[in-house]
Amino acid sequence: VDESQRRRAALNKSILDFISDDASKLQSRLGKNDVRKLDEYLTGVREIERRIERSESDSRPEASEELGYPIPKGIPEEYAEHIRLMSDIIVLAFQTDTTRVASFMFANAGSNRSYRELGIPDGHHSLSHHGNDPKKLSKISDINRFHVAQFAYFLERLKSIPEGEGTLLDHSMICYGSALSDGNRHNNEDLPILLAGGGGGSIDPGRHIRFEQETPMCNLFLSMLDRVGVPADFIGDSTGRLSGLKI
Repeated sequence: VDESQRRRAALNKSILDFISDDASKLQSRLGKNDVRKLDEYLTGVREIERRIERSESDSRPEASEELGYPIPKGIPEEYAEHIRLMSDIIVLAFQTDTTRVASFMFANAGSNRSYRELGIPDGHHSLSHHGNDPKKLSKISDINRFHVAQFAYFLERLKSIPEGEGTLLDHSMICYGSALSDGNRHNNEDLPILLAGGGGGSIDPGRHIRFEQETPMCNLFLSMLDRVGVPADFIGDSTGRLSGLKI
């Protein structure tokens, strides 16, 4: 067996195989609660690996006409499972403080992919130019509902993980939305933005807040940066901070 073959074999092994000795040594030095947390994390990693392995055995075309580029191995054939798998990876990254910032786009805004799993063979982008056609609007609503359901899954996963006196969601800020409020007219005002999480006690969630017309989206980003201790005088076209995020 040459070096390249050994390397390929090593890369195909579970990541847990590489850290099993270190994990065992660490567990012997931890308290009961920390042992439980480590076991939950390792179990989560292994479950994600299994899901990726199952995806690699899916029979799907090597390239997608809708996407226009080859599909790498390991991507689930089911779109919802792909989103949830990526969401779970982000949750694990936050849980272990591997990273504190993540960006995840559920769908390419200009994509014309269909949602046949929802019974919608039409292209998403074509439907977004609905011209107030009730049938197209209904299909767009179904697609939007599908995406929000995946986002709800992500939030529930964050909420399920205890951290300190609250949960991982309590100590996070998760911004979800779109760069357009109406794809038919390409409007970029009155954006449908959802900010989830408690921001470590700096945000009071569970409310619908209306801001003045022409309030820049960057005002929200600037307000979020304040909450993570990143000093910035402005971002893009920001005009100040948002008031009312904390009652």
